[in-house]
Order: sequence, then structure tokens, then C-alpha cells
Amino acid sequence: MRVRWPVWSALGAVAAGAAALVVGPPVWVVDRLAATFPGCLYRVKPHERLVALTLDDGPDERTTPLILAELRRHAARATFFLIGERVPGREALVRRMVDEGHELGNHFMHDRPAIRLSGEELARDLDQSHALLAPFARVRWARPGSGWYTRETVAAMSRKGYGCALGSVYPYDATIPSSAFAGRYILRNVRPGAVIVLHDGGGRGRRSARTLSTVLPELRRRGYRVVALSELALAESGPPLHRGSTGGGPRPTSTALPQRGSW
Repeated sequence: MRVRWPVWSALGAVAAGAAALVVGPPVWVVDRLAATFPGCLYRVKPHERLVALTLDDGPDERTTPLILAELRRHAARATFFLIGERVPGREALVRRMVDEGHELGNHFMHDRPAIRLSGEELARDLDQSHALLAPFARVRWARPGSGWYTRETVAAMSRKGYGCALGSVYPYDATIPSSAFAGRYILRNVRPGAVIVLHDGGGRGRRSARTLSTVLPELRRRGYRVVALSELALAESGPPLHRGSTGGGPRPTSTALPQRGSW
């Protein structure tokens, strides 16, 4: 029997009672979750005022350009976790992401909870999506669909050379259709080393662009630099308490990042 690790659901349960005040789970709760459900990066302890921005579920020819425009306007970088089946026909947009200094991540081939996949399906999904992303750039990180994962999920990613990435500031933008709420939530809960999770595509992508139009200048005013996930991982200092241990998966530190194997 597999033990399911519903990370976003757990964070949601912690935050639900205080949602009206835009108060998210405290850092110690995120760290406890990372230790209890190990193997994925949630946040880091950097030596600078850095935060990572990640965006799931693209590319989308209607909304990704809006997000890219905000990132360019505010000199920010991001990691785009792309769904493989959405890449064909949008190659120019993916190339633009890379050309503008952003990082690509693997969000599997299809938009479905990773927890539902067998080991064979999981490996196939990663392989198929990777084959579509690798021509554009090196891809170091994977994110399980819906934030659900098991030890087997993390081990499969590790065998493929991927680090597993989740996040520590998730404004529930996939379920709460309010850019104002998302903006307040992010600004209330962001800390140095945070990994912010937003979504691209359709209405979510348009809301994310609006959210970034207010959040990015405020983060800059507070002295933060918004970077891609790998840059944040390289800036880590102190013990890696943010992701726990799987006993052998990739553990990005100031001297190492996940290295994709030969496929």
C-alpha cells in the first residue's frame, strides 16, 4: 500500500482557518511537512534576499506572453514548469522563455495527479515530456502534478536525474480566482528563500500576470531579487532542513544541482 503525500492539501488545511486574513502556514509548518514527506525542495535558506518564482501548466500562447512581459518589465526570472503535451505548436514561445533568461521545468506529459500514475506510467510521462523540453535547455527540476507524491515518485524523478520541486508560498490560485487575494497572500507570506507557486494558462494565467504586476515591484521595493529555482538553490546556506531526505535523491546545495542523466 502506498502512502500518499497530499502536500498542497495539507498546506491548505493548515491555512484554511486564517485565509480571510491572508495568513499562510508558518515556516516551521512548511519545514515539518518537508521532513515528514521528504524528497522535494520546498524552500531554501539563502545568504541573500532571494525568492524563486515558479509557474505551472504552460505554455499558453494567450497568457504566457502576458507573464513574460511582467517578468521583463520588473527584471525578474522564473522557472516555468511546462506540461509536455502543450509544447507542440508553441515551440517559439518556449524558445522565447529560454532566450529571455528563464528556466524550464518538467511538469509531466499530461495535466493529472502524479500520484495516480504507476511506476511505468510515471517514467513514461517524464521521458515523453523531457524529449520535448530538452532541445530548448537543460531541465533540472520536475514537479509532480497536483503536489501529490510518494517515495516512489521522488525515486523515479531521481533516477531520471531530476530534483523534485514544490514550494513554500502557494496562494491557491488554482482554486481561488482572485489576483488580489493571490497578491496579498504572497506578500504576507514571502520570506528569503521562498519558492512561490503560480499557474499559467487560461484564466489562471491572466490572473497570474495581474498578480505579478503588483507583487514584483513590491518585492523589489523590499529588497528581494526574484530568480529561477536553480539560482535560488545555488544560493543556499546552512543545513538543508527544507526538503528532508530520501536517502539518495538529488540534494541541490551551493555546490551541486540535480543533473539530468543520459536518456
